[in-house]
Amino acid sequence: MTDAPLNPPLPMLEKRRIEAAIIKQVFDVLAERHGHDEAKEVISQAVIRSAVEQGKEFRTQHEAEHGGDPGLKDFAALSKLWEMGGALKKEIHVSTDTQLDYDMVHCAYADMYREMGLSEIGHLLSCNRDATFCTGYNPDMELTRTQTIMQGASHCDFRYRIKD
Repeated sequence: MTDAPLNPPLPMLEKRRIEAAIIKQVFDVLAERHGHDEAKEVISQAVIRSAVEQGKEFRTQHEAEHGGDPGLKDFAALSKLWEMGGALKKEIHVSTDTQLDYDMVHCAYADMYREMGLSEIGHLLSCNRDATFCTGYNPDMELTRTQTIMQGASHCDFRYRIKD
C-alpha cells in the first residue's frame, strides 16, 4: 500500500499544454476574423485575467491555512508547482522576506510552446502571467523582468519585491 494521493496534482506544464491546445484554435479564429494584433491583445487580456484569479485563489488558500498576507517566502514555496518534472531550472541570487531574485536558466514551457507552433504567442500564455499573478496573490508584490527565454534571451531575470 502506498501513501500516494488518489488524485495527484497535474503538473502545471501539462495544464498549460492543455490550455495552449485550445487557445491555439481560438487565436487562429480571432486572427482570421480580426487580425493578428487584435488576436494577441484578446489572448493577452484573457491570460492576465486568469493569472489574477489564480493568484487570488492561492491567496485565499494561504489565508485559510496560515492567516495574513502571503510573502515572498510563501511565493517561493509555491514555485514547486510550476517546476514539477524538471519544467524549470533556476539560479537563486537573493531570497529574503522582501526580495527574491533569480534567473530562470531552463524553461520547458518555452520549449513546449515552440514545439506546438506557438512561438508567436508563447510569451502571452506563460510569461504574461508572472507579474499579473502577483496582483491577485499579494498586491504589494511586484516583479521586474527585462528578458525571457521565450522571447529569445539566454535566461529570464526575475526580480520580485514587496513594496514598502
